[in-house]
Amino acid sequence: MAEKVEQSPRRVFLNNIDSYSSGNIAKFLCEKVTGAPAEEEEEEEEEEAAHLSGGAAFQVVGTVSEPSNEDRPHVLEEYLHPDREELLSQLMGCDVVIYDVTQHADQVEEASWAVTALHDEMSRFSRPKLFVLVSTVMTWACTKPVDPDDPELPLTDEIFWRRRAHPNFAQQLELEKRVVKLGKTNRALLSTYVVASGLQYGMGEQLFHHFFKESWLGRAAEVSVFGGGDNIVPTIHIRDLSSVVHSVIELRPEPYYLLAVDSSHNKMEEILQAVAAALGPGKIRKRPFEEAFLSQDMSVMEIDSMLVDLRMEAVHIKKLFSITWLCEFGLVENMELVVEEYRQSRGLQPVHLCVLGPPAVGKSTMCRQICERYKLHYITLTGAVSEAIAQLEDAVKNSDPDVEDSVEEAQELLSSLKDSGEHDGGVSEEQLKVLKDKLMSNPCRNQGFVLDDFPSTYEQAKEVFGDEEQDAATPRSRRRMPDFVLCLDAPDDLLTDRVMELPERVVQEQDYEPELFLRRLAAHREINAWEETAVSFFIEQDVAPLHLEVTGSHEPGCSLLMQKVFDSVGPPRTYSPTRQEVEEQERSEAEERRRAEEREKVEQQKEEEKEARSRAERWEEWAQSLQQAQQQQDQQLEELAAPMRSYLMEQVMPTLVQGLTQCCRTQPPDPVDFLAEFLLENNTFDFPRK
Repeated sequence: MAEKVEQSPRRVFLNNIDSYSSGNIAKFLCEKVTGAPAEEEEEEEEEEAAHLSGGAAFQVVGTVSEPSNEDRPHVLEEYLHPDREELLSQLMGCDVVIYDVTQHADQVEEASWAVTALHDEMSRFSRPKLFVLVSTVMTWACTKPVDPDDPELPLTDEIFWRRRAHPNFAQQLELEKRVVKLGKTNRALLSTYVVASGLQYGMGEQLFHHFFKESWLGRAAEVSVFGGGDNIVPTIHIRDLSSVVHSVIELRPEPYYLLAVDSSHNKMEEILQAVAAALGPGKIRKRPFEEAFLSQDMSVMEIDSMLVDLRMEAVHIKKLFSITWLCEFGLVENMELVVEEYRQSRGLQPVHLCVLGPPAVGKSTMCRQICERYKLHYITLTGAVSEAIAQLEDAVKNSDPDVEDSVEEAQELLSSLKDSGEHDGGVSEEQLKVLKDKLMSNPCRNQGFVLDDFPSTYEQAKEVFGDEEQDAATPRSRRRMPDFVLCLDAPDDLLTDRVMELPERVVQEQDYEPELFLRRLAAHREINAWEETAVSFFIEQDVAPLHLEVTGSHEPGCSLLMQKVFDSVGPPRTYSPTRQEVEEQERSEAEERRRAEEREKVEQQKEEEKEARSRAERWEEWAQSLQQAQQQQDQQLEELAAPMRSYLMEQVMPTLVQGLTQCCRTQPPDPVDFLAEFLLENNTFDFPRK
């Protein structure tokens, strides 16, 4: 039995350990164990070494750019915005200081101060220290070719003194020179190294994340390539970069300037074509590089890095180190591995569901709610076949007449799909092939799918899902097997009542005519009474079905049933909305509220105008009615006054007119008495005077 070696872990400082690059380097170092060989990578060997050695080889401390609730168990201590005095105190207590300036330009000044401060404090060192600067190949971006007549000849770290930086990376170049210079003073106390990293990829992506995300989301029919795409991009997997840094710490090689790039010489177009094929539509489109600045997912520093054109070779690493490469031959060669790392690191594993049940139980309603919550793709057999027929018709119509074999093959498959159909619950081989291809398409492999009302039988389930390798190590994105099987059920009388209450249009669309529906329901009950059913197949594959009973009070779309489904499936596995998307959604909601208010205002105005018109009509009607009533009253008064007027005109008015005329001529002092006397004297009626 190996003797346990007691060795205290070395304290390592890293800046911005909450960033992509430093965070992965910190995690890698913490996985190393005391006494384990530097080149050892296999997990079982590391566990054995950990058992024998008794603990980790490094204790990682470092700064963070912002507070976070994220748990980083591999980090011993974190410092949020320490002042220079506190920071120097922490640096002095560390055996290894690593500064990464590949992501944040604002760290260049701090790194320059840190190496200078350590150099000035060498007399106070209790033990030797190591300073490692993780820089970028952008300090080589404007370097002239070694041989103008041989463009295939790569640049190597043996001629690092010839490097010329990109104008926007001049500060990084000056920092590299300072680190190299200060390390020559007394290498026994303070040794310094510069590791010029290629463009980093893997473990969720940083620099290439924009293209991975756009491909995964499938927002566009083509992935954008900014610029010509012919530039050769020096790259390295972040785990391989971590291995290089670890080897520098362990071996402390004589060369103090190292290139950290893999053996690939991929062009940007090749890289993005591979990303598009693995995650997205499979097509790329070249755009002017100025359009890259319109993207909020990429910084100016990252855009400049995307345009680098360098053929490089890491000579020192190959000669001096014995690291076990994870992706020695680059991103394109290892795209499948990198894509799986991307899915796992970002929590983007697809969700596969299958929803089964009798007709009219509400499967489609539940499927659409699940798709809306989890951003999944809704799949049906008829929909997949219809889509395939449309694509084949388009392919036959637009195909090259010179390629007769492919045209004939497409026409043959198209004819088979059009002629095939369901007979006694059976499905043709062509239809099953189309469905399997649909379930393995990039959209379904990225987000996942909800398969509605299929398979119906054990044989169909075995045909679609039974040919997969039962290997736990196989990535979930390469499987079609559902993760969850939801089995809805309801009493026959309830299903019959629901169909009777459906609108005629829905009955016609779903083929729910009474006789046909009853036959379909009876066929479903008969198939599921067999010994081998679709559900039993999934049970054999260790996929436990979730049985959901639909009652009168529990409709398929009700909150209680859906909550059971959501609790079983878990939280959504997709991107959270970005700030831009949230702002866009808020603007959209605000615009919708504004439009709703305008519609409400217009409706209110119309209602007021309608009310005003109604009020005017009622007023006019009332005025006409009042006028008619007045006319009738006047007519009645006229009729009543006619006899009196006739009497006055015949019997009174002639004598009265004469009296008034005589009164005017005479003008007596008392006209009333005069008129009374006149009327009495000229009275034609015989009645006694007083």
